[in-house]
Amino acid sequence: MKVNPFKQGFRCLGIAESFIRSAPKSILCGVVMRRDLVIDGIAFSTVTVGGLDATDGVLQIYRELDRKDVNCILLNGCVISWFNVVDLRRVHEETRVPLISLTYEESEGLERYIERYFKEDKEKRMELYKSLGPREALYIRRTGARVFVRYYGLSRREVEAILNAFTTHGRVPEPLRVANLAARACLHRLQRMGSIGAN
Repeated sequence: MKVNPFKQGFRCLGIAESFIRSAPKSILCGVVMRRDLVIDGIAFSTVTVGGLDATDGVLQIYRELDRKDVNCILLNGCVISWFNVVDLRRVHEETRVPLISLTYEESEGLERYIERYFKEDKEKRMELYKSLGPREALYIRRTGARVFVRYYGLSRREVEAILNAFTTHGRVPEPLRVANLAARACLHRLQRMGSIGAN
């Protein structure tokens, strides 16, 4: 897919989550946003807290939206919902859409936590985690913020252009900021209704 982040109609699908450790499910929200920051699509899915279905949850959002005009997928992290690892390569290969996964803090890695908390499926979870590969640090020119990225189907220059176009302040691109707000609101509403309870 040809990427032109300077085109006004360029669209990102930002996917972010909200979860609480005591609940069995977390909420994922996907927001389709144009380069001019107009929202023109939204969808939700759920994944298991501490499970291994994060990749399926991300793909479910993409398929439910059924949008052929999405130019890039932005993920607010790839280890979500209590060490539920997103297989970035699989998402990219199945959607055939360029993909960027963002994180915001330095990290020594998560291996010791996987070893500590996940005895039964440690090997599978560790394999997925190691397949993510290293992160790259870059700065968003527009705000001066530093973020860490993994990406598929894009050059580093294209990643920088996309993040600069969609980040108006701070370090979180608008599609991800809005998706996180919507996921959080949905989770709180479901909690109040008793639809998502404690384990």
